[in-house]
Amino acid sequence: MTRIASIAASVVVIFGALALAGVFQRDDATPQARAQQTQQAPGQPTSVADIYRQVEPSVVFVQANSGRGQLPFPGGGRAASGSGFVVDDQGHIVTNDHVVEGADQFRVRFGEDGQPVDAKLLGKDPSSDLAVLEVDPSKVQGGVQPLELGSSSDLSPGDPAIAIGSPFGLEGTVTSGIVSALGRTIQAPNGFSISNAVQTDAAINPGNSGGPLLDGEGRVIGVNSQIASESGGNSGVGFAVPVDEIKQVVPSLIKGEDIKRAYLGISSSLAPDGGATVQDVVSGGPAERAGVRAGDRVVEAGDQPVREPDDLSGVVNGHRAGDKIDLVVERGGERRTLTVTLGDQPERPATP
Repeated sequence: MTRIASIAASVVVIFGALALAGVFQRDDATPQARAQQTQQAPGQPTSVADIYRQVEPSVVFVQANSGRGQLPFPGGGRAASGSGFVVDDQGHIVTNDHVVEGADQFRVRFGEDGQPVDAKLLGKDPSSDLAVLEVDPSKVQGGVQPLELGSSSDLSPGDPAIAIGSPFGLEGTVTSGIVSALGRTIQAPNGFSISNAVQTDAAINPGNSGGPLLDGEGRVIGVNSQIASESGGNSGVGFAVPVDEIKQVVPSLIKGEDIKRAYLGISSSLAPDGGATVQDVVSGGPAERAGVRAGDRVVEAGDQPVREPDDLSGVVNGHRAGDKIDLVVERGGERRTLTVTLGDQPERPATP
């Protein structure tokens, strides 16, 4: 049976995690414009080896510990490891929520020969599987070097994809492949869904979690987070949290802000004729208050066609709590439009 697994390595227990990095600047240039800039920019990386040399100093090995013992974990307790990357010159490092979950001590290492540096957890968001650590840049030999963030909207299947991290604790490992697909939906650590994940065939394994997935110019396009595998190892199907999600979430985590997300309050499955069949409706939730019933087939949400449940999740995830969206549902052979006021997402999916 194929299973989706997070990919953080653990000393005692496998958690599942990866890491990423970038500079928080909006990139509105068109692909054509960036291509012209690339042609004009001397020293632009042109190979995987060039990209690796450019970004490797910005990718870190993350150690997370909880319970007894001190880092790096000689005295027992529960420990996990993953990857991460620097996103600004102030020492902020992005990794996966599932890498740091349950831990209270953190260290990161820059390069295989670097000394471990104590890190502080600034914030985490289980709904996007993202977390932010902070180190003192003065403690890092040579200082910190942030990665540049790309854009999810500019990606196409077949584009180059490069993953850097610490699979099985092997720091500084680089693998390459392509963007296999876009718009995938994966499950977040808290049971909700992450929309628009990037699928890649670049080899990703336990310990890669939190590390960056890069494009052909060395820009971050995602945070490596999960694999679909029958064996627990790479089988050519890996998933990364999209970089646009990083741009939305990480600045708030750095500020210590809670991430507010929209909530519909249903579970659904693929309808035989397309669309999302409502399986359960959370009592008192936004959908129930709008008149949604179990058995309804949702065919449109927020003026977007719903061909499968992932489409519905994507529409909800693209809105804020308090927004109103119209759901077009089929019930008893008739279509009707129901207006839902989206609520605040709870910590975990409610039991209908």
